Amino acid sequence: MYPELFTIPGINYTVSTFGVMMSLGFLFGYWITCIRMQQLGLDPEPVTNILVWIMLGGVIGSKLYYATDVSLREGYPFFDLLFARAGITWYGGLMGGALAGILGCRFHKVSTLSFANAVAPALAAGQALGRIGCFLVGDDYGKVTDVPWAISFPEGAPPTFETVHPTQLYEVAWLIPVAGFLWWRRDKSPFLLGEYLALNGAGRLVIEHWRVNEQVLLGLTEPQVIGLGLIVVGVGLWLYFRAKGPPLPAAAVA
Repeated sequence: MYPELFTIPGINYTVSTFGVMMSLGFLFGYWITCIRMQQLGLDPEPVTNILVWIMLGGVIGSKLYYATDVSLREGYPFFDLLFARAGITWYGGLMGGALAGILGCRFHKVSTLSFANAVAPALAAGQALGRIGCFLVGDDYGKVTDVPWAISFPEGAPPTFETVHPTQLYEVAWLIPVAGFLWWRRDKSPFLLGEYLALNGAGRLVIEHWRVNEQVLLGLTEPQVIGLGLIVVGVGLWLYFRAKGPPLPAAAVA
Protein backbone atom coordinates (compact mmCIF):
# COMPACT_ATOMS: atom_id res chain seq x y z
CA MET A 1 0.00 0.00 0.00
CA TYR A 2 0.96 3.68 -0.03
CA PRO A 3 0.68 5.17 3.48
CA GLU A 4 2.81 8.22 2.56
CA LEU A 5 2.69 10.25 -0.64
CA PHE A 6 5.56 12.69 -0.15
CA THR A 7 7.33 14.87 2.38
CA ILE A 8 7.16 18.66 2.10
CA PRO A 9 10.75 19.97 1.90
CA GLY A 10 11.86 22.43 4.54
CA ILE A 11 9.26 21.55 7.17
CA ASN A 12 9.68 17.76 6.94
CA TYR A 13 5.91 17.21 7.00
CA THR A 14 4.68 13.95 5.49
CA VAL A 15 1.47 13.99 3.47
CA SER A 16 -0.42 10.72 3.96
CA THR A 17 -2.78 9.07 1.53
CA PHE A 18 -5.43 8.97 4.23
CA GLY A 19 -5.22 12.74 4.70
CA VAL A 20 -5.59 13.28 0.96
CA MET A 21 -8.56 10.94 0.69
CA MET A 22 -10.22 12.53 3.73
CA SER A 23 -9.80 15.96 2.11
CA LEU A 24 -11.26 14.66 -1.15
CA GLY A 25 -14.18 13.25 0.83
CA PHE A 26 -14.94 16.68 2.30
CA LEU A 27 -14.62 18.38 -1.11
CA PHE A 28 -16.84 15.82 -2.83
CA GLY A 29 -19.36 16.09 0.00
CA TYR A 30 -19.33 19.88 -0.37
CA TRP A 31 -20.07 19.60 -4.10
CA ILE A 32 -22.97 17.16 -3.59
CA THR A 33 -24.44 19.20 -0.74
CA CYS A 34 -24.31 22.43 -2.78
CA ILE A 35 -26.21 20.75 -5.62
CA ARG A 36 -28.83 19.47 -3.22
CA MET A 37 -29.21 22.84 -1.47
CA GLN A 38 -29.86 24.48 -4.84
CA GLN A 39 -32.47 21.82 -5.65
CA LEU A 40 -34.18 22.61 -2.34
CA GLY A 41 -34.24 26.30 -3.13
CA LEU A 42 -31.71 27.16 -0.41
CA ASP A 43 -28.74 29.46 -0.75
CA PRO A 44 -25.69 27.17 -1.11
CA GLU A 45 -23.28 29.91 0.03
CA PRO A 46 -23.46 29.03 3.77
CA VAL A 47 -22.62 25.41 2.92
CA THR A 48 -18.91 26.17 2.83
CA ASN A 49 -18.94 27.66 6.30
CA ILE A 50 -21.15 24.95 7.77
CA LEU A 51 -19.00 22.19 6.27
CA VAL A 52 -15.93 23.82 7.81
CA TRP A 53 -17.75 23.63 11.16
CA ILE A 54 -18.53 19.96 10.46
CA MET A 55 -14.96 19.20 9.36
CA LEU A 56 -13.45 20.73 12.49
CA GLY A 57 -16.08 19.16 14.75
CA GLY A 58 -15.59 15.80 13.08
CA VAL A 59 -11.81 15.82 13.49
CA ILE A 60 -12.00 17.00 17.11
CA GLY A 61 -14.74 14.50 17.92
CA SER A 62 -12.88 11.61 16.30
CA LYS A 63 -9.67 12.41 18.18
CA LEU A 64 -11.48 12.80 21.51
CA TYR A 65 -13.28 9.49 21.02
CA TYR A 66 -10.08 7.71 20.02
CA ALA A 67 -8.01 9.13 22.86
CA THR A 68 -10.67 8.42 25.47
CA ASP A 69 -11.41 4.92 24.22
CA VAL A 70 -7.80 3.76 23.89
CA SER A 71 -6.62 5.41 27.11
CA LEU A 72 -9.40 3.70 29.10
CA ARG A 73 -8.98 0.28 27.46
CA GLU A 74 -5.20 0.12 27.09
CA GLY A 75 -3.86 2.67 29.55
CA TYR A 76 -1.98 4.90 27.11
CA PRO A 77 -1.61 8.58 28.10
CA PHE A 78 -4.70 10.50 26.97
CA PHE A 79 -2.92 13.60 25.66
CA ASP A 80 -0.30 11.57 23.78
CA LEU A 81 -3.14 9.87 21.92
CA LEU A 82 -5.07 13.11 21.45
CA PHE A 83 -2.21 14.93 19.72
CA ALA A 84 -0.85 11.97 17.74
CA ARG A 85 -1.37 12.08 13.96
CA ALA A 86 -2.81 8.57 14.02
CA GLY A 87 -6.19 7.73 15.46
CA ILE A 88 -9.23 8.97 13.53
CA THR A 89 -12.39 7.23 14.78
CA TRP A 90 -15.48 7.45 12.60
CA TYR A 91 -17.98 7.28 15.48
CA GLY A 92 -16.40 10.23 17.27
CA GLY A 93 -16.26 12.10 13.98
CA LEU A 94 -19.98 11.49 13.42
CA MET A 95 -20.89 12.79 16.88
CA GLY A 96 -18.56 15.79 16.73
CA GLY A 97 -19.56 16.63 13.17
CA ALA A 98 -23.27 16.36 13.98
CA LEU A 99 -22.97 18.70 16.96
CA ALA A 100 -20.90 21.19 14.98
CA GLY A 101 -23.33 20.97 12.06
CA ILE A 102 -26.30 21.81 14.29
CA LEU A 103 -24.45 24.77 15.78
CA GLY A 104 -23.33 25.90 12.32
CA CYS A 105 -26.88 25.76 10.93
CA ARG A 106 -28.19 27.83 13.82
CA PHE A 107 -25.39 30.36 13.52
CA HIS A 108 -25.92 30.78 9.75
CA LYS A 109 -29.73 30.57 10.05
CA VAL A 110 -30.10 27.50 7.82
CA SER A 111 -32.85 24.93 8.43
CA THR A 112 -31.16 22.09 10.34
CA LEU A 113 -33.65 19.53 9.01
CA SER A 114 -33.21 20.64 5.39
CA PHE A 115 -29.43 20.67 5.71
CA ALA A 116 -29.41 17.23 7.36
CA ASN A 117 -31.39 15.80 4.45
CA ALA A 118 -29.22 17.63 1.90
CA VAL A 119 -25.98 16.32 3.37
CA ALA A 120 -27.04 12.66 3.81
CA PRO A 121 -25.90 11.36 0.37
CA ALA A 122 -22.67 13.35 0.75
CA LEU A 123 -21.95 11.64 4.07
CA ALA A 124 -22.09 8.19 2.50
CA ALA A 125 -19.98 9.21 -0.51
CA GLY A 126 -17.43 11.07 1.60
CA GLN A 127 -17.17 8.17 4.04
CA ALA A 128 -16.48 5.80 1.14
CA LEU A 129 -13.55 7.97 0.05
CA GLY A 130 -12.27 8.02 3.62
CA ARG A 131 -12.37 4.22 3.77
CA ILE A 132 -10.30 4.09 0.59
CA GLY A 133 -7.79 6.20 2.52
CA CYS A 134 -7.85 3.62 5.33
CA PHE A 135 -7.13 0.92 2.77
CA LEU A 136 -4.19 2.84 1.30
CA VAL A 137 -2.53 3.29 4.71
CA GLY A 138 -3.37 -0.24 5.86
CA ASP A 139 -5.64 0.64 8.76
CA ASP A 140 -8.78 -1.15 10.00
CA TYR A 141 -8.20 -4.34 8.04
CA GLY A 142 -9.88 -7.63 8.93
CA LYS A 143 -9.12 -11.17 10.02
CA VAL A 144 -6.50 -13.45 8.52
CA THR A 145 -7.92 -15.30 5.52
CA ASP A 146 -6.96 -17.13 2.34
CA VAL A 147 -9.77 -15.83 0.11
CA PRO A 148 -8.53 -14.94 -3.40
CA TRP A 149 -8.85 -11.17 -2.77
CA ALA A 150 -7.00 -11.22 0.57
CA ILE A 151 -4.26 -8.60 1.02
CA SER A 152 -1.30 -8.13 3.35
CA PHE A 153 -0.32 -4.74 4.77
CA PRO A 154 3.43 -4.86 5.53
CA GLU A 155 3.41 -1.10 6.14
CA GLY A 156 -0.01 -1.02 7.77
CA ALA A 157 -1.12 0.22 11.17
CA PRO A 158 -0.18 -2.20 12.60
CA PRO A 159 1.82 -4.03 9.92
CA THR A 160 0.77 -7.55 8.90
CA PHE A 161 2.51 -9.92 6.53
CA GLU A 162 -0.37 -12.38 6.64
CA THR A 163 -3.17 -11.98 4.14
CA VAL A 164 -6.33 -10.49 5.64
CA HIS A 165 -9.82 -9.42 4.65
CA PRO A 166 -9.68 -5.89 3.12
CA THR A 167 -12.67 -4.83 5.17
CA GLN A 168 -12.07 -1.18 4.24
CA LEU A 169 -13.05 -2.07 0.67
CA TYR A 170 -16.03 -4.07 1.92
CA GLU A 171 -17.31 -0.83 3.44
CA VAL A 172 -16.64 1.06 0.21
CA ALA A 173 -18.61 -1.59 -1.69
CA TRP A 174 -21.52 -0.99 0.73
CA LEU A 175 -21.34 2.80 1.02
CA ILE A 176 -21.27 3.62 -2.70
CA PRO A 177 -24.63 1.91 -3.39
CA VAL A 178 -25.96 3.50 -0.18
CA ALA A 179 -24.97 6.94 -1.51
CA GLY A 180 -26.74 6.20 -4.80
CA PHE A 181 -29.83 4.94 -2.97
CA LEU A 182 -29.96 8.05 -0.78
CA TRP A 183 -29.67 10.29 -3.83
CA TRP A 184 -32.58 8.41 -5.41
CA ARG A 185 -34.56 8.82 -2.18
CA ARG A 186 -33.74 12.52 -1.74
CA ASP A 187 -37.25 13.77 -2.65
CA LYS A 188 -39.11 10.77 -1.24
CA SER A 189 -37.84 10.33 2.31
CA PRO A 190 -39.34 12.09 5.36
CA PHE A 191 -35.88 12.08 6.95
CA LEU A 192 -33.03 11.08 4.67
CA LEU A 193 -30.35 11.35 7.34
CA GLY A 194 -32.21 8.68 9.33
CA GLU A 195 -31.93 6.33 6.36
CA TYR A 196 -28.19 7.01 6.15
CA LEU A 197 -27.74 6.25 9.85
CA ALA A 198 -29.74 3.01 9.66
CA LEU A 199 -28.00 1.78 6.51
CA ASN A 200 -24.60 2.68 7.89
CA GLY A 201 -25.34 0.78 11.08
CA ALA A 202 -26.54 -2.25 9.10
CA GLY A 203 -23.31 -2.28 7.12
CA ARG A 204 -21.29 -2.10 10.32
CA LEU A 205 -23.16 -5.04 11.83
CA VAL A 206 -22.37 -7.28 8.86
CA ILE A 207 -18.82 -6.19 8.01
CA GLU A 208 -17.70 -6.58 11.63
CA HIS A 209 -18.02 -10.32 11.05
CA TRP A 210 -14.70 -10.14 9.14
CA ARG A 211 -12.92 -7.66 11.42
CA VAL A 212 -10.82 -8.30 14.53
CA ASN A 213 -12.41 -6.11 17.22
CA GLU A 214 -13.04 -7.69 20.61
CA GLN A 215 -16.54 -8.56 21.78
CA VAL A 216 -17.76 -6.20 24.48
CA LEU A 217 -21.48 -6.90 25.01
CA LEU A 218 -23.67 -9.95 24.34
CA GLY A 219 -21.22 -11.31 21.80
CA LEU A 220 -21.12 -8.02 19.88
CA THR A 221 -18.11 -5.81 19.21
CA GLU A 222 -18.10 -2.11 20.03
CA PRO A 223 -18.76 -1.10 16.37
CA GLN A 224 -21.67 -3.55 16.24
CA VAL A 225 -23.18 -2.09 19.42
CA ILE A 226 -22.85 1.39 17.93
CA GLY A 227 -24.22 0.09 14.63
CA LEU A 228 -27.33 -1.16 16.42
CA GLY A 229 -27.64 2.24 18.07
CA LEU A 230 -27.44 3.95 14.68
CA ILE A 231 -30.20 1.71 13.34
CA VAL A 232 -32.45 2.45 16.32
CA VAL A 233 -31.81 6.21 16.15
CA GLY A 234 -32.11 6.36 12.37
CA VAL A 235 -35.34 4.36 12.18
CA GLY A 236 -36.78 6.17 15.19
CA LEU A 237 -36.16 9.62 13.69
CA TRP A 238 -37.45 8.45 10.30
CA LEU A 239 -40.72 7.27 11.90
CA TYR A 240 -40.97 10.50 13.90
CA PHE A 241 -40.69 12.75 10.85
CA ARG A 242 -42.93 10.48 8.81
CA ALA A 243 -45.64 10.83 11.50
CA LYS A 244 -45.22 14.61 11.45
CA GLY A 245 -46.13 14.70 7.78
CA PRO A 246 -44.50 16.60 4.90
CA PRO A 247 -42.32 19.50 6.08
CA LEU A 248 -42.67 23.04 4.87
CA PRO A 249 -40.66 23.91 1.76
CA ALA A 250 -37.01 24.23 2.72
CA ALA A 251 -36.68 27.80 1.46
CA ALA A 252 -39.68 28.87 3.54
CA VAL A 253 -38.24 27.25 6.66
CA ALA A 254 -34.89 28.98 6.14
